[in-house]
Amino acid sequence: MKIGFIGLGNMGGPMAANLAAAGHEVTGFDVAGTGAEGVRVAQSAEDAARAAEVVITMLPNGEILREVAATIHPVMKAGAVHLDCSTVDVASARHVAEAATAAGLRALDAPVSGGVGGATGGTLTFMVGGDASAFETATPLFEIMGQKAVHCGAAGNGQAAKICNNMILGATMIATCEAFALADKLGLERQAMFDVVSTASGYSWSMNAYCPAPGIGPKSPADNGYQPGFAADLMLKDLRLSQQAAEEVDADTPMGRAALELYSQFVEQEDGAGRDFSAMLPRFEKRGRS
Repeated sequence: MKIGFIGLGNMGGPMAANLAAAGHEVTGFDVAGTGAEGVRVAQSAEDAARAAEVVITMLPNGEILREVAATIHPVMKAGAVHLDCSTVDVASARHVAEAATAAGLRALDAPVSGGVGGATGGTLTFMVGGDASAFETATPLFEIMGQKAVHCGAAGNGQAAKICNNMILGATMIATCEAFALADKLGLERQAMFDVVSTASGYSWSMNAYCPAPGIGPKSPADNGYQPGFAADLMLKDLRLSQQAAEEVDADTPMGRAALELYSQFVEQEDGAGRDFSAMLPRFEKRGRS
């Protein structure tokens, strides 16, 4: 398959390399001039998109996605698929899908979960919204880049699934870190805390698979000085997207709003920038009840 790939950063680069390694003809472009193994470097986004059967975008935000879409849609061949793997606001995803349809193209919004490790290892999970026939076309590519792809329905629903998932993740990580800090002050050993909660009604992905306490549970960023697996900065971005969406549809999300406020304080006013989102634990360790 001829594939254009726009956005060859920490996530897009390994994803494009995996597609090339699987035998696809991949042409990539990144404004920073970066490349990826096995990927032909294009001189522009239009060059990467022209003649491709599928054009994949992995971009920082909705505004840039809209700009790139307006640039590439006119040069893409009729019936081609614009597969956007960025994490952006739902409104931008739906705008781009409408623009693609108007240009005689098919569109999918397919944000990912799994981080850089998942992108490199080809174990990402894709949450996909958009045209069913486009999903069928892209399925072989999902199988190379990831371990699971779920078609969530109409355009924008992939982004909706991503931000709802990460709103849960942000809130549960905060609760997990609060509980460990409380357990410490109550004299409860962390290993005992983990052994109980991980097999009781308080279990969660944040506790069982990504424990924020160093030396407890499976290896996680906590065991590497909280170097990011999933950066607090990115959690803040996703929580902002969740609350933007909630405001647009008049949804009451007090826990999501509280998580946003805490991560905003952690990243922008404290020492959370550049650290893993589970570094909330040392934050709570140092704090008393206000």
